[in-house]
Amino acid sequence: ANLYVPDGITTPRGAVLFASGHHPQAKHAEEYQIVCRYLAKAGLVVLAQDPIGQGERFSYYEKSLKGTTINCCCPEHDHAGSQCSALGDSLCRYFVHDIMRGVDYLCTRPEVDPKRIGITGNSGGGTQTCLMMMCDPRIAAAAPGTFVMNRQSYMYVGGAQDAEQIWRGMTALGWDHEDILLAMCPKPVRVLAVTYDFFPIEGTRRTVQRCKRFWKMLGQPGKVDLVEDVSTHCYTRNLARAAAEFFSQHLLGKKVTPRDEDIQPIEPSQLWCTQSGQVRGELPGARFVYEENLDRLTLLTKQRKQLSQKKKNDWLREKIFAGRKKCDLNLRVYYTPRINNLAIQAGLWFSQEDICNYGVMFRDFRQSESKTPVTLAVWNNGTQAAADHAPWIRKTCQAGRAVLVLDVSGMGCLEPSILNGPSAREFYGALHKLNDDLFWLDDSLAAMRVYDVLRAVELIEQWPGLDSSDLRFYTHGTAGMYVRLAALLDNRIKKIESVEGWKNYSDWVKTRYYDSTDIRSLIIPGLLKYFD
Repeated sequence: ANLYVPDGITTPRGAVLFASGHHPQAKHAEEYQIVCRYLAKAGLVVLAQDPIGQGERFSYYEKSLKGTTINCCCPEHDHAGSQCSALGDSLCRYFVHDIMRGVDYLCTRPEVDPKRIGITGNSGGGTQTCLMMMCDPRIAAAAPGTFVMNRQSYMYVGGAQDAEQIWRGMTALGWDHEDILLAMCPKPVRVLAVTYDFFPIEGTRRTVQRCKRFWKMLGQPGKVDLVEDVSTHCYTRNLARAAAEFFSQHLLGKKVTPRDEDIQPIEPSQLWCTQSGQVRGELPGARFVYEENLDRLTLLTKQRKQLSQKKKNDWLREKIFAGRKKCDLNLRVYYTPRINNLAIQAGLWFSQEDICNYGVMFRDFRQSESKTPVTLAVWNNGTQAAADHAPWIRKTCQAGRAVLVLDVSGMGCLEPSILNGPSAREFYGALHKLNDDLFWLDDSLAAMRVYDVLRAVELIEQWPGLDSSDLRFYTHGTAGMYVRLAALLDNRIKKIESVEGWKNYSDWVKTRYYDSTDIRSLIIPGLLKYFD
């Protein structure tokens, strides 16, 4: 962290903790220095603190490479945060802890009055500001920047968010961004926003407007407001000036407007707290989220040994079935031309209300008129990858079995369209975004897909020409996890052949560098608290 102390301080005064929202390189280094200098020029003590994965705290910095192996900021947060989710944690627990320790430090400074501490930041720094507004009563005033909106507006715009910004189950509890502001009422709050943000400005305006009446009811109508600037996503000079005026008025007792010409940044390396610019490059014993997760995994492994199998399965059943609206499968079967010796049918059915699943059935043409035992095939990318598994399909059909290749929710032909730039399975793509929305509802895409597998078992009894008495599964790749979890809940799933799948979740959590492609689709949050 960097501490900015105005000259000539003789008595304790107000202070502002500035929570960085990006790594301090290029324009962001200058942008955030400018904010801190506006605040300091207004007479405030300022502590500018690096969060996890930013500034001098790159978690995946390797000294031998003199660089990072996982990109800092958003990709790093997601890489470590996904492993947190399997443990039942959120990455934001570490952000909250760190920023609270920043307040602890400010309280030790002779220049600071502990009763007059404010907080601000934008983007990820706005997230940290909002977390502290809800979690730490020591905050006397707050100016969250470019983050406050509402959940509905953000669901519609199609964007994903960083792991620390996904607060599992909160939407299911009825929580929204109004609750962030109301946690501070009637303390002073100034929401900072830009008109061209990917955090929708209409959501910001609605949330602030809805909350104003609560300050009015408590006799403090002027202590909550919204300041906007015409810009894209950043902490602009205009917003920095507005923050300096806000905090000086409420923490120093007088409004101060610093002169723009007095605010100039300095070369970023002069602000380094380490010689190399990275803690991990200089302190061999420094711990990051990865090391914390290893300790959490050890603890949970010991604790779950005390749980009965019934308690474990009851938890899983709750996660798989909660909120699902079971409906008639309403199977539609479509016949397609025979390809060589294989008779092919396509099928569409409803896994739950308004949610369709899809599959393609392969049978040796000599078996197409008789009751045939079936093997359900579940692999990554479903029917879109059937050609990659053609030799196995032919071999199985020649042995007298039918093969049903499943497309569970969001897979194969059911993969969602591009919503926001990246392809569906990429970082921040549609599946990432939609799975985050499910996390907010205390659900997950993995739980949906396990449910889809269970409904597919029921489907076999309705598909014409199939014998459900000898049901088998064949899985390939990470998607096999959905079948293995379903087998814990349905004793009709007795025979599973798994090829190149995951061994377990614990090994993944122990893996510092892993393939993060579409990783969120495999996580049921908290699973490792109950079993592996």
